[in-house]
Amino acid sequence: MIWKSSMHSVSMMFLMLMSMTCGILGMMSLKMNKVNVLEWELMSLNSMEMSFTLVFDWVSLLFLCFVFLISSSVTYYSGSYMMGDKTLSRFMYLVLAFVFSMTMMVLSPNMISILLGWDGLGLVSYALVIYYQNEKSANAGMLTVLSNRVGDVAILLGIGLSSKLGGWNFFIYSHYMMDEWLSVKIMLVLAAMTKSAQIPFSAWLPAAMAAPTPVSALVHSSTLVTAGVYLMIRFNFALEGSKIQSFLFIISCLTMFMAGLGANMEYDLKKIIALSTLSQLGIMLSILSLGHPDLAYFHLLSHALFKALLFMCAGIVIHNMLEYQDIRCMGGLVKYMPLSVSYMTLANLALCGFPFMAGFYSKDMILEVSFMNEINFIGLILYVLATGLTVMYTARLIFYTLSGELNLCCMSSISDQDKIMTNSMMMLGMGSILGGSILSWLIYPELYMICLSSIMKALVLIVSILGGFLGYMLNMMNTNYKLKSLSNYSFISMSGSMWFMPFLSSVKNSKLILFSGNFIHNMGDKGWNEYLGAQGIFYISKGLFDKFNSIQNNSLKVYMKMFMISVVAGLFLYL
Repeated sequence: MIWKSSMHSVSMMFLMLMSMTCGILGMMSLKMNKVNVLEWELMSLNSMEMSFTLVFDWVSLLFLCFVFLISSSVTYYSGSYMMGDKTLSRFMYLVLAFVFSMTMMVLSPNMISILLGWDGLGLVSYALVIYYQNEKSANAGMLTVLSNRVGDVAILLGIGLSSKLGGWNFFIYSHYMMDEWLSVKIMLVLAAMTKSAQIPFSAWLPAAMAAPTPVSALVHSSTLVTAGVYLMIRFNFALEGSKIQSFLFIISCLTMFMAGLGANMEYDLKKIIALSTLSQLGIMLSILSLGHPDLAYFHLLSHALFKALLFMCAGIVIHNMLEYQDIRCMGGLVKYMPLSVSYMTLANLALCGFPFMAGFYSKDMILEVSFMNEINFIGLILYVLATGLTVMYTARLIFYTLSGELNLCCMSSISDQDKIMTNSMMMLGMGSILGGSILSWLIYPELYMICLSSIMKALVLIVSILGGFLGYMLNMMNTNYKLKSLSNYSFISMSGSMWFMPFLSSVKNSKLILFSGNFIHNMGDKGWNEYLGAQGIFYISKGLFDKFNSIQNNSLKVYMKMFMISVVAGLFLYL
C-alpha cells in the first residue's frame, strides 16, 4: 500500500531527472552541432542491412526533455486525480509504457526500429482510452485503434516500397528520394495524417477524450498526436519540392479551420481542448508543408507546454464539478478556484498567441512566415479564419467557465485545496510564460527576416481582437437568446459534428460493410452456393454412405437380394 501511494512521486522524480538530463545533453548537442548515432545490425539480406538505430541529436533530445517534463507533471498529478482508483499501479505502468514507446519513436531514424515505438503508441493508447470499462470508452478505443492502424499499415507498405534503396534509415536516404519515390512519400504522409488526426482521420481525437484526463494531458499535448508531425520533421528533406507538399498544405489548412469551427459549437470541456489541439496540429503541418520544419518543431514544443497545462486545469475543474464536463453547468469558478483559474487563463492566453506568452513566439512567426510565402488566396483566408476562431473559442470557454455566476448551486465544496494537483502544474505554468522566449533564443540565434506590409503585419492582431469580440458577443447571445441557434440548425449541426466526420468514420462505413456482408452471406453462403456447394455434397454423400452402411450390416435379406441379382445378371450375360 505504501508503494502504491508513493509510486506517483517516484515516477515523477525519475522522469524529472531524465528530463533534466535530456535537456542538458540537447543544449550541448545544439551548441556543438553534434549528432551521436548508435546502430545494431540485426541481420543482413543480400545488400540490405536490417538494423536497430538510435540517434541522439538536439532535435530528439530536446523533444524528449519536454516529453519527460510533461510526463513527470502528469504522473504526480495522477497521484491525486486517480486516488480513488483501485488499479492505480496499472494506470501508472501504462503511462510509463506510453512514455517508453514515445522515447523509442523519437530516437529511431530507421523505418524498421520506429515500428517498435509507433505500434507501442497505438497499443498503449488503446489500453488507456478503454481504461474506464464502459461502452463509450470501448467505442472510442476501437475508433482510435482502427484509425491508427491505417497509419501502421502505411508504414509497413513504406518499408516494403523503400527496400530498393538498400536500407530504411530515412535520416540518410530521405535526401535521395526524388519524384520517382512518390509512393513512399505518400505512405509516410498518410501515416503522419492518421497519427496527427488530419482530415479524414480527425474523428478519433475528440473520441479519445473518454480516457482519464491525465492521459489526455499527456497523449494529446506532447506524445501521440505529435508523432506524425515529428515523423514529417525528420522526413522533411524528401518532401522538399514534392507534389505531396501541396496536398498536405490543403489538408492541414482544412483541418485547422474545421477544428476551430467545431470548437465554437462544442459544449464538452475536454472536447473543446481536443479540437484546439487538432487546430494547432493543422498549423504545424501546414507550415511544415511550406518548407519550414524548424518552425513546426518550435511550435510543437511550445504548444506541448501550455496544452498539457490546459488539460490538467480542465481535470481539476471536472474533478471539482463532480465529473460534469458540460461548460453550461459551470461558471464563476474564479471565486472558488483562483489558483487553478489563473493557470487556466495562462494556458488560454498562450494558446491565443497573447504577446510574450509561450504560444506568441512560435504562432506569430508561423503566421508571418506563411504570409511571406507564395500561398494562394484560399490558404491565406483559412489561416486568418483559423486564427480568429482560436481566440473566439478561447474567449467563449473563459466566459462560460471562469466568469459569471455558478450554474450548479449545489456545488459548494469547490476549492483549490488539493496541493498535489496545483503543485504539479507549477513547472508547466512557468513554461507557458517563459518557454517560448527560451526556445526562440535556443533554436534561433539568428532571427528570421520578416518583410511584410503594415496591413499584413497588423492582420493577426486585428483578427485576434475581432475573434475575441465575437466570442464575447456569442456568449451574450447565449444568455439572452437561448434558441437563436435553431434558426441555423443545419449549419450548427454540420459544424458542431466536425462536418459529420464521426458519422462517416464509424456508423456510415460499418453500416455499409455489415449490410454488404449480410447480403453476401444470405445469397452466397446460405443460398445457391451453399445448396450446390459444401452442403449439397454433404447431403448426397450422406445418402450414399447410409446405403453402403445398410449393405454392410450382415442382413440375410440383403444377402438374398444380392444373390438373386447376381444370378439374374449371370444368366443374362450367359444368354
